[in-house]
Amino acid sequence: MENRKYMLGTEENKQFLKEMREGLLQFGHQFPSPGGSSYYLGDDGTPWKDRNRETWITARMAHVYSIGSMLGHEGSEALADAALKGLKGELHDDVNGGWYAGLTSCGEIVPSKQCYAHAFVILAATSGILAGRNGAQELLEDALAVYDLRFWNEEQGLSCDTWNTEFTQLDPYRGINANMHTVEAFLAVADAIGDEKYRTRAGRIIDHVVGWAKNNSWRIPEHFTSDWQPDLECNKERPDDQFKPYGATPGHGIEWARLITQWALSTYKEDKTGAEPYILAAEKLYNQAVTDGWAADSAPGIVYTTDWEGHPVVHDRMHWTLAEALNTSSVLYHVTGKEKYAADYQAFMRYLDEKVLDHVNGSWFHQLDRENHLLETVWPGKSDIYHALQATLIPIHTPSLSIAATVKAETK
Repeated sequence: MENRKYMLGTEENKQFLKEMREGLLQFGHQFPSPGGSSYYLGDDGTPWKDRNRETWITARMAHVYSIGSMLGHEGSEALADAALKGLKGELHDDVNGGWYAGLTSCGEIVPSKQCYAHAFVILAATSGILAGRNGAQELLEDALAVYDLRFWNEEQGLSCDTWNTEFTQLDPYRGINANMHTVEAFLAVADAIGDEKYRTRAGRIIDHVVGWAKNNSWRIPEHFTSDWQPDLECNKERPDDQFKPYGATPGHGIEWARLITQWALSTYKEDKTGAEPYILAAEKLYNQAVTDGWAADSAPGIVYTTDWEGHPVVHDRMHWTLAEALNTSSVLYHVTGKEKYAADYQAFMRYLDEKVLDHVNGSWFHQLDRENHLLETVWPGKSDIYHALQATLIPIHTPSLSIAATVKAETK
């Protein structure tokens, strides 16, 4: 008989998720540097102080501990405030505007201004507002003003990727990963402060992505030229690049499926006819990604990347991919009622417990090889708890709302 703690909706599963959630929040306590920017966390949660302190990680920590404060996790308020201090202080470029990519261990600026990082600053600020953290409203206003000016292209309905530090030179590369987290951030803004133009913008990005995927066997192109032509051969010689891997990334197909579902439900509300084609697209994305990625080499786990025919290229298993698989399988089950998604969730949860959850040091192993042994070539240590923490919440909360907003609504 299957262990009920792996079964979606059971009290045993909810308890398992709660225990993991508390463990993750406890694991991350040592992230703040004196200035507030986030140290990169090692295997046991001890900071690796010789590594860069990245803006995107700091923003994620502000987000998760704002949620932690709403959940009543002891110490979360101070930790959220520390990360917000870093975003408002040492990581912010007071001369050129926006946020540095990060700071080195010596406090020097890491050059460039990343769309990806700025999207996470927006997410952090919205969660801070919902949690009632001082300065979060001003942070959001600053972040949206910079993003609207530098990254969002109203004519295209998409965002660019990377500027130089001074915002004088725009890299010709365009990427879908930054746009994915822009969708997440824009939906969070709409949910937190009620500005619906950001939900509309999220929908414009989604329409592009659905179109590209539909024309590519439901495998999303990740990399593009400056005029948004898919560059399907990008980084073929460096297939496991940390942020720009070659080929299709099944984890992103899965993550997009959840965000598309969230957007459709929140946009069309009671209009099932309007939402239906987007839910169908989300199912196609999810199912293609799981078909390509899950146990593709006879061992459990979702491979990092595949080629454009769905054959594995990088067989490593990244923890964030499993987190998104748990999120999206649960969301699609809640929305469609199809038992396949509940069964998938059960398989993913068993795999998490048996292979990915670190029962000794806490948190999740961030990278495993094709035989599910620990690997640290792309993601050494356990940099942050964002993906894992959300995977303990999204399966049991409202699929039409951003996670911080639904935690706020359900913990009043």
